[in-house]
Amino acid sequence: MRKRLGAILALLLLVAACGVTRGDDGEGLHRIRMMVPNSPGGGYDLTARTAVKVMEDKDITGRVEVFNVIGAGGTVAMARLMNESGNDDLMMMMGLGVVGAGYTNGSTARVSNATPLAKMVEEPEGILVPADSPFKTVDDLVRAWRANPSSVSIGGGSSPGGPDHLFPMETAEAVGIDPTKVNYISYDGGGDLLTALLGNKIAAGTSGLGEYVDQIEAGQVRVLAVSGSERVADVDAPTLREAGIDLEFTNWRGVLAPPGLSDAARDEMVAALTELHGTDEWREALSKNGWTDAFETGEPFAQFLREQDQRVESTLTELGLV
Repeated sequence: MRKRLGAILALLLLVAACGVTRGDDGEGLHRIRMMVPNSPGGGYDLTARTAVKVMEDKDITGRVEVFNVIGAGGTVAMARLMNESGNDDLMMMMGLGVVGAGYTNGSTARVSNATPLAKMVEEPEGILVPADSPFKTVDDLVRAWRANPSSVSIGGGSSPGGPDHLFPMETAEAVGIDPTKVNYISYDGGGDLLTALLGNKIAAGTSGLGEYVDQIEAGQVRVLAVSGSERVADVDAPTLREAGIDLEFTNWRGVLAPPGLSDAARDEMVAALTELHGTDEWREALSKNGWTDAFETGEPFAQFLREQDQRVESTLTELGLV
């Protein structure tokens, strides 16, 4: 696959007079850019940079430029992706948050209209608090939340419609709180959310745990509960169901390319991501970050994206946000 990928893309790069990176054996010749639709340190950023490192280290591609495009919960990046129709050197790491942001920001760019490459991972959300929080358990949080929903600020690293927003809304509903009463504060990615948590600007945060491994290990933040069906390794926190809350919730991340790609260009990108998925290094990253392997390509991923569009639009309509 690498030889075929190298030959085709070397010709494209020569015609475009682009700079390239060449491995010692001439393989892995492919200038790719990976766009991240939120700030450094967030979940998309962590997933993208982990994937890129493995692809570079295993000579699946040449050097890959990772860059962040911040704004409107991923809507700015999504618009840029859609405007680069036919560009076969660009990928974008994305997920549920980008789907929701498109609706809440009034964008016409839909993930289902881009070129689907691969669904990569799923992961549970966690309810996090700063180390000195008065909430020692999720029951403590829920009691205060029920007593006065608006007084308990919940922060998330995604815009309304994204996983960090949908999760507390569904949690509120599960514990008998009107979701429209939830005081949700949106941050542009996990990095900004961490700053708010450590600065005690919010009572609790909802996010995937992979981007907070170091802070959890250092005791800077505590996890009150996780939203998946099982506990997360090395995290001392129950599932919501273990805590008496009847809810499971998972986030997901995948990779898109601009619309208008040739079948050959799309297939080469999918092949590279498939090779990444098969490496030991990627499996190690899944375990380290608490990610669940959810690899899916082709029409199944395209259909999944269409279903996610419908799911989010329906939920946001019920909340009166679109």
